[in-house]
Amino acid sequence: MTEFTTIAAACEQSLTEKRSEFIAQLFPVQTAQAALAAADAVRAKHHKARHHVWAFRIRAGGLSRYSDDGEPQGTGGVPVLSVLEKAGLTDVCCVVTRYFGGVLLGASGLARAYSSAAAQAVQSAEMLHYCEAYRIRYAIDYGSYGKVSYLLPEFDTVDAGSDFGEKVTLLFDIKTNLLSALEARLTEAFNGKPALEQLDTHFVSFPKAAP
Repeated sequence: MTEFTTIAAACEQSLTEKRSEFIAQLFPVQTAQAALAAADAVRAKHHKARHHVWAFRIRAGGLSRYSDDGEPQGTGGVPVLSVLEKAGLTDVCCVVTRYFGGVLLGASGLARAYSSAAAQAVQSAEMLHYCEAYRIRYAIDYGSYGKVSYLLPEFDTVDAGSDFGEKVTLLFDIKTNLLSALEARLTEAFNGKPALEQLDTHFVSFPKAAP
């Protein structure tokens, strides 16, 4: 996986369907243990609620799990997990708490309500889009800085703490698939291959491109 999307912070949305309240909460998590702990925390907070349906997707190992928590099979966990999958979210857990209002919804009604509550939470979440990136160090003289600083934004680079001493030492992240193109542009601009020092490879949050 060279890129993934997750959420920046926990969020919550709710809806009412035939007097039953469905409260959907999203949590950023990176392990199954953290996801289950989030579900337990919701259960403790809403201990009077009848059901706490949950689903999570974890990037490490491509792990996904769900629970109907006593609802008819396939009416809770699967619809919630499907919402996360369709949104392309990972490292996230969704818990939907149901306060029963006394009116039975039927299997299809339950599935729609759980799905809709989860979808509303997803729509309200702040998204973070991560891409595999190289951390690059590039030492240049001040005379070259203007041209380099003009080129870097074209390649969606993210500044990682540049230093302006005797020379300009740029420290930035660039998507792995764009490094060769940047090298080519710099080579063309300065009539020689740039001394880009590749420090490591990691995931960095880049703004997600508009559709």
